Amino acid sequence: MTTPTPTTDGPSPGLRRVGLYATLVALALIFLVPLVWMVITSLKTYTAAQQIPPSWLPNPLAGYGYEQILNNSANPVLRWFINSMVAATLHSALVLVTASMAAYALARLKFRGRGVTFALIVGTLFIPPTSLIIPNFLIVDQLNWIDTLAVVVVPGAASAFGVFFLRQFFLSLPNELEEAATLDGANQWQIFYKVVLPLSRPALATLAVLSFLTNWNDFLWPIFVLFSPEKLTLPPGLGLLQGSYVTDYPVIMAGAVLASLPVLILFVLAQRHIIQGVSRSGLKG
Repeated sequence: MTTPTPTTDGPSPGLRRVGLYATLVALALIFLVPLVWMVITSLKTYTAAQQIPPSWLPNPLAGYGYEQILNNSANPVLRWFINSMVAATLHSALVLVTASMAAYALARLKFRGRGVTFALIVGTLFIPPTSLIIPNFLIVDQLNWIDTLAVVVVPGAASAFGVFFLRQFFLSLPNELEEAATLDGANQWQIFYKVVLPLSRPALATLAVLSFLTNWNDFLWPIFVLFSPEKLTLPPGLGLLQGSYVTDYPVIMAGAVLASLPVLILFVLAQRHIIQGVSRSGLKG
């Protein structure tokens, strides 16, 4: 009597792996092609960028776009770049300070109304940000922050998302570590600073990157509160490179490359922490 040959449902593991790799390559191309095209266009001359059909290789290779944005006194792109770097860095630091303290209190401390407080904080995530522009403008105007660096650093530093994100991460940490620190004589602040924060580096790095990107890419708020050309940040400043009657694509793309570099470098350096932080923040509710 012969044993029936077992049959397998679906494609073989090798075929599934090929399909997975093909899907990942296709997704990578979808994300990379616009970046490559941006860099290529930034290295073209004005005439070459207007050619139909467009060419993939810059011929001749030119730094015209970069020369325009770096040597243009009317549009100080380097100044805008520095303003954005300082504002995004300070904003990220403030978010980490406020969100980590609030998240630790909501995750570990026992007090009346903790659940209601957390629900109210999360509920603010459903408020459209554009509806807060006028109230925020009136507040910063009373503080005399209009057209200063503080106006793009401080508003939004109390991040509801940051509190929610870090609270979820803190809940995934074992209580035994904090209990051991208490037995060693550590107070609540020492537990937070010396035990919880060092263990939360992946989540803190993830939140820092997300906060940096949010502030770095902010376009609408700086338009309302920054008026002097030298005080602008990069996103609204790059909008000034668009001419009224013609579009200088090499100049615009050179500015976009300059704006993309810090973001790409930051992600490459922090991607390991981002993966760890996101994977662990949803383990416990």
